[in-house]
Amino acid sequence: MLEAIRSNDPERLKEILINEPSIVSKEALFEAAELGNLDILKYLVEYSRISLNEYDDEHRNVLHYGVRSGDIEVFRYLVERCGMDPLEGDKDLVTPWDIVHDIRESFGAVADEYPEDSLARGFADIEKYLENRYGHKYEDYYHNPIRTGFFPDPSIARVGDDYYMVNSSFIFFPCIPISHSRDLIHWEIIGHAITNPEWAHLDELEGGRGYWAPDISYYEGRFYITATYRLNDVPPTYRRQIVVSSDKPQGPYTEPVFIDEDGIDPSIFSDDDGRRYMLLNRGARIFELDKTATHKISDAQLLYYGDHKRAPEGPHLYKKDGYYYLLEAEGGTGPGHRVTVSRSKELFGLYEPCPYNPIMRQTDDGAALQRCGHGDLVETADGRWFMVYLCGRQVGDGYSILGRETALDPVTWTPDGWPVVNGLKGPSAMQLKPYPDTDEAVEKVNKAGKREQLSPCGLYMEYMTPRPFRCEDVKCAPDSRRFVIRGSKAPLSSVDSRNIVLRRQTAFAFSYSVTMDIPSMTVGQSAGITGYYDENTFFEFGIVKKDTGLYLYECEHIGDEDRALLAKEPLRSDAKSIRLGMDTDHLKRSLSYDINESGKKEQFTVLENVFYLCDEGLSRGKRFTGALLGMYAYAGEEELTVSFRADEYNVI
Repeated sequence: MLEAIRSNDPERLKEILINEPSIVSKEALFEAAELGNLDILKYLVEYSRISLNEYDDEHRNVLHYGVRSGDIEVFRYLVERCGMDPLEGDKDLVTPWDIVHDIRESFGAVADEYPEDSLARGFADIEKYLENRYGHKYEDYYHNPIRTGFFPDPSIARVGDDYYMVNSSFIFFPCIPISHSRDLIHWEIIGHAITNPEWAHLDELEGGRGYWAPDISYYEGRFYITATYRLNDVPPTYRRQIVVSSDKPQGPYTEPVFIDEDGIDPSIFSDDDGRRYMLLNRGARIFELDKTATHKISDAQLLYYGDHKRAPEGPHLYKKDGYYYLLEAEGGTGPGHRVTVSRSKELFGLYEPCPYNPIMRQTDDGAALQRCGHGDLVETADGRWFMVYLCGRQVGDGYSILGRETALDPVTWTPDGWPVVNGLKGPSAMQLKPYPDTDEAVEKVNKAGKREQLSPCGLYMEYMTPRPFRCEDVKCAPDSRRFVIRGSKAPLSSVDSRNIVLRRQTAFAFSYSVTMDIPSMTVGQSAGITGYYDENTFFEFGIVKKDTGLYLYECEHIGDEDRALLAKEPLRSDAKSIRLGMDTDHLKRSLSYDINESGKKEQFTVLENVFYLCDEGLSRGKRFTGALLGMYAYAGEEELTVSFRADEYNVI
């Protein structure tokens, strides 16, 4: 059968399939599409038993193959007659339009200069067809997620032409990052809700606890952020709610006020009459707050449990066209996660569920974006609507190494008054930008991860620590990318460990390197770089002091197990600095070093599978965050101060 396709022999193919119709396969379909055999492709589609909802191991469908033929007629047939979507992504979120654009760009010439019968002309024609079909150029689109890496549980607010978003931070400090955007696509951390270590209250909390599911809102000139403060599982109190406020979106914010009502995922709703409320799970429970949103002044009552009836949480209220719309996340944070909506004419009236529920859910088990839910709606100044929501991407055997991320899709309102997200098609891989690119947005992308601005706590904005540090223990220079870290008395495996300076892993493939000035050390002390999830799972790569000198070492800590590797020989005596690096390809980490910045990079070891740096990597405690990387210093009972500089993080 495949030979008949490759030799472009439709009659032979028909003969084979008439006699043995059951042997038709997706491989035959893909082969015909990629070779551009339109007659054979039509026969397979219209007369064989093949289905068009077939995918290969990379979650590519027939259009991903058909576009590679460079044949405009094959492409048009698959799009117009077969209904294949040029914006559907594979497991790496690569769409057929991405493929067209990349191949056309690789030819390098202006499209009008291509010969009429050339392959280059074919790809140019396909891209022109797509531009005409959608009314936009390739550059007018963005790809989800819009916030990659550890950015879960998004909440969004608009003030004028500016958008502000908050995400969960759990036990990491400073707490609750606040990001700013003017186009909903390019985001930059501008501050945190809690930057005073004395206000964080994280010291004894286990990994995965701390500040959950924040909400940001704007009311009478002030920004309000509320979140659940999740304690260890020690009775009688497991959960409290906090509220902070500021007249500036970046802060500083007020000292957290605690509200003692059990539940998670708080949000603040202010009605037209000026009365203010807090919503919490399970389902959507509501109670009134005072004008300052710092005191509870009524008992909680249930508005509506939810449409799906499983793990209803993340409630948000909106008022539009005489209705109160109640948004909820349901189904748990795994594969069944979703967003549902209900409405009522009265705040405390009876809520009817949307007939189109769930308005957001991933139904394709093989798609890249999974566990989609926990959404929040925002209206633009010109009356359009969008929803930010969390999602997760898995690699290997189901490992969400980047944690839960933030995606964005458009919202439309049906004639009967219900919001639906992305036409009920689930999360998009490629979507039209809400606003055209501006020079400001492009400049921010180019400067991503290279900003020198410090948080009030003293860290660069993209960095954090597990639990608060004392200001004299971690210092960052505002003008020269230098970190000075005082060694912690406790190892990284302890909740008492401090002074581990981390940033989010935002891509599956990246390189990270830091130069460490080699300090004077006593036996047992160590310092270097780390791949980190929490105190239960991480790896260290650096130098350790032994009786016979300083040695390069690496150690993976997975639950109660340590897998260590020590260099056979100590560092040479003239070593003054060492550049430590990790090159990452999905779950593989290659660890390297360079003594005295000689430019000679040497490999130390390769960690083939760092599966443990994600939610699914260990069954212990609360695991809701994502992989991080950074620097550490362990002092034990003696003193140790280590200087790091010239950190570089580059997505590959």
